[in-house]
Amino acid sequence: MNVNDYLDLVASDAPAPGGGSASALCGAQGIGLISMVAKLTLGKAKLEAFHPVCRKVAEKADSIASALTGQIDTDTEAYGRIASAFKLPKDTDENKKARRTAIKDATEYATQVPLETMRLAVEGLLTAEELMGSFNTACASDVGCGVLGLHACVQGAHLNVMINAPGLDEEKSAAYLAKAKELAEQADALCVKLTEEVKGLL
Repeated sequence: MNVNDYLDLVASDAPAPGGGSASALCGAQGIGLISMVAKLTLGKAKLEAFHPVCRKVAEKADSIASALTGQIDTDTEAYGRIASAFKLPKDTDENKKARRTAIKDATEYATQVPLETMRLAVEGLLTAEELMGSFNTACASDVGCGVLGLHACVQGAHLNVMINAPGLDEEKSAAYLAKAKELAEQADALCVKLTEEVKGLL
C-alpha cells in the first residue's frame, strides 16, 4: 500500500488500521530520520571522527525501522483477531467457552503488540542518544524530529496497551500496565533530554 492509500484508509470509517498502527508508523519514520542523519554524516570526510558511531547507529536504526514497519500491519492483525473472536458462535456452552478463550487470547495478543512497539521505540530513542555529539549538526532539526516521532510512537502505543490490558485477568493486566508505564516514563525522560540537546545546536 502506498502512503496516500494508507492515509486514506486511516481516515476512512474502517476500524483498522487504527491508533496502534499509526503509532508504529510514527516510530518507523522517527528512527528512519536518525538513520538518515547517521548516513549523511558518513558522507562527510571532514566528520571522519564520527564515522564509527554513525555506522553503528545506522545499522541499529535500520533494524529498528524494519521492526517498527512490521508493527504497522501486526497491530492491524491484532485488531482483526479480536474482531473475529467476538464473532464466534455462542449458541452452546461449549461454543461460549471457546469464544471466551479466543477473546482472552486475542486481547492478550492485542496488548503484547503495542507493548513491543513501545519497546522498539524506546530502543530507537536510546539509539538516537548514542548519536548525540557525533553527527553533522546541520541535520540537528532532523534528529529532533526523529526523537519526537519516536516519543509519539511510545505514547500512542501506551494508550493501546492501556485500553486492552483491562480485558485480561488482574495479574496479567497489572504486569502489562506496569511494564508499559516503565517504558513510557523512560521515553519521556529521553525525549526531554534529547530535544533539549538538539535545541542547543539550533
